[in-house]
Parts: sequence; C-alpha cells; structure tokens
Amino acid sequence: MQGLPPGWVTDTSGLGRPAQLTALGNGVVPQQAARAVERLAPPLGHCAHGAG
Repeated sequence: MQGLPPGWVTDTSGLGRPAQLTALGNGVVPQQAARAVERLAPPLGHCAHGAG
C-alpha cells in the first residue's frame, strides 16, 4: 500500500502491532522521497563544488 514489499514491517520478529503502526506512520513512502530528490536536487554535473 505504501510502495513497500509485503511484510516489510509486519514480518519483523519481535515487533508488536503498535510498533508496526508507529514504524509505518513515521516512514516515508519511497515514491514520495524519490520525487522530492528529483525536484530538489540540482542536476548532476552542475555542482559548483566539483569544479576545480
């Protein structure tokens, strides 16, 4: 549902239901993170720090 493989959190041994829900609630949906990096990061090859 959040772009994670089945069992990513629920198949973790020793992690109870409340902790699973906390982990999912505090997580970042991978597709959202990828889009943010796409939008916010400068294009490769245009970094002023690499010029010299």
